[in-house]
Order: sequence, then C-alpha cells, then structure tokens
Amino acid sequence: MDLFEKLLANNQAWVKERVAKDPDFFKRLSEVQTPDILWIGCSDSRVPANQITGLLPGEVFVHRNIANVVQREDVNSSSVIQFAVTALKVRNIVVCGHYGCGGVQAAYKDQLEDPLEIWIEHIRRIRALHEDELGALADDELRWRRLCELNVLAQVENVARLRVVRSAWEQGERLAIHGWIYDLRDGLLNDLGACVEGPD
Repeated sequence: MDLFEKLLANNQAWVKERVAKDPDFFKRLSEVQTPDILWIGCSDSRVPANQITGLLPGEVFVHRNIANVVQREDVNSSSVIQFAVTALKVRNIVVCGHYGCGGVQAAYKDQLEDPLEIWIEHIRRIRALHEDELGALADDELRWRRLCELNVLAQVENVARLRVVRSAWEQGERLAIHGWIYDLRDGLLNDLGACVEGPD
C-alpha cells in the first residue's frame, strides 16, 4: 500500500470510528460552522491545533503559517481574522507559537531568499527590538526559546491592532486574544499571560 492509499484508508477508518460513536456527527458538521475559537498557529506539522487541544472538527477555526506571524499587509491572515470575527463571531483568538520553531530560529541566521526572507523579516525586527534581553540570556537555546515567546506576544499585539478587531470591540462585542506557546518536548500548552480583551 503506497502513502496515498494509506491516507485514504486512514480516512475511511476514521469515518467508521466517528460514525460508530456518533451516527449524526457528519450531518451536524455539514450543516453549520460555529467555532468559538480562531487558532493562529505555526505551519509546523508537529503542532496540529485540534489534536493538541482535544477538539473535534468544527470546534476551532484554524489559520497556520510559518512562525504564526500576523501582519496587516498579509491578506491571507487578515482575511481569515475578518471572516472569523465578522461571519463566524468567534469570541476567542488564540495565537499559539511553539518552542523549537524553525521560522523563529531563521531570524538568527543569514538572509534567506525571497519570499521567505520577507516573511522572516518580521521576526528579525522583534529580535532587534529585544536584543538586550536576548543577549543577557546564557546560551542560544534560551535565546531561541525566549524569541519564540516574544514572537507570540508581538503577534497578539498585531491582532489587537487590526481594524476588524478594534471595530468588534467598539461595537461592544466580546472578543479576547490569548498568547500561548506549545512545548514539543512534553506536549503541553503554556499560557504566556497575554490576554487582550479590549482596546485599552
């Protein structure tokens, strides 16, 4: 059995298991999408939002890109956030990075070819902004881990500055942005204590 046959067989087994547990699961899933959470995470294949949070399909709206970057000029992430806030009416946005992020580590390396360098430049700026703090740490591993955290915090701030988010707050809608980080070494999510619930 080749890889793609295996994937299709896995899908069939998953459907059979899901229907055995809940015969109406796919009927309900196909009728409406009402997640309460927008998850903005890294593209890293080791950090799948649904699995690490124990959520089923339909319970979290997911956007992933290299190093979980949110920039106003990125039409993709901005469109996802706009749709999540205005159409899906999510009440929570989780920006989740992870330790060991290759996109963050690239901010410590030589310049890359475009378009990847254009993307990583956002993280290089965060690194430069916190150069004193990062430089005071004992080794490269600690600096890398801390920059992963600082990147999440910066992206939480970027989300909070988006017009669609600020408009939701101005209209009195309940919307919170959370900054989390995932540790590949133990599988645990950690709250970085960055929760923004309004324009102030």
